[in-house]
Amino acid sequence: MIAKLDLYKVFCEVAKNQSFSNAAKKLYMTQPAVSQAIMQLEGELEVRLFTRTSRGVMLTNEGQLLYEYTNSAINLINAGEKKLQDAKSLMFGELKIGVGDTISRYFLLPYLEEFHNQSPNIKLKIMNRTTLELCTMIKSGEIDMALCNLPIKDPSIEIQKCMDVQDVFVCGEKYKEALSKALSFEEIAKLPLILLDHKSNSRQFVENFILSKGVKLTPDIELGSHDLLLDFAKINLGVACVVREFSKKYLENKVLYEVETVEKIPQRSIGFCFLKGVSLSSASARFVEMVMG
Repeated sequence: MIAKLDLYKVFCEVAKNQSFSNAAKKLYMTQPAVSQAIMQLEGELEVRLFTRTSRGVMLTNEGQLLYEYTNSAINLINAGEKKLQDAKSLMFGELKIGVGDTISRYFLLPYLEEFHNQSPNIKLKIMNRTTLELCTMIKSGEIDMALCNLPIKDPSIEIQKCMDVQDVFVCGEKYKEALSKALSFEEIAKLPLILLDHKSNSRQFVENFILSKGVKLTPDIELGSHDLLLDFAKINLGVACVVREFSKKYLENKVLYEVETVEKIPQRSIGFCFLKGVSLSSASARFVEMVMG
């Protein structure tokens, strides 16, 4: 009798490959053994998990629901086994970290360089995603941790703050004189605005704060990266909302100018995010210690 966990491993491999025979090769099993395992699992669950097609098999609706959970669970188990291997020797291991494009470029890069120089045998796996996507990847075990824009309200995620950042509005030369006095949020809302994509945690933080003051921001342009916000503002396509700490070169060189507001947007933070109750790998713990000083 195959153990239940082994049945789920077979099930996930068949789902990934959409084929009994290909799954059998990956698992070093015979095809009949794989078919028998799926039949056993379907019998125990009393539900059909796969539908046969001319090209192989595909998940039923019930199978898809089960796969979303079992695949995450198996990823976490594999991550746990990998962490045990890493703990045996700090000479080898893997650092799996998720990060957004902006934080990666303006904050993370020098630390990655230092870490790689200190631990060249540890493999770096860096995933660039949105904050929401990174939280999902943490919970599924695909990455050990993430460096994200805060705040994050998820009871399963543990937070460790790294630094505070300030959201500000900036403009190019064309708007410099007209925006020389402090503006209210109502006046800001009437300008041609350049904001990050609506899924961005940074944009949601700014929008929600200004909305709490009774003002709704409606952007003329939505972009996918902080660098594009700076470049679009530089050529006078509008007023962009950016992170001051990540825009210093533009501001110091007077390529862009900060727009003063009557009321300041509250500071927020960036920080490490981990799965609560799950210990970090040796490589991840070392990296966090290095960044936090």
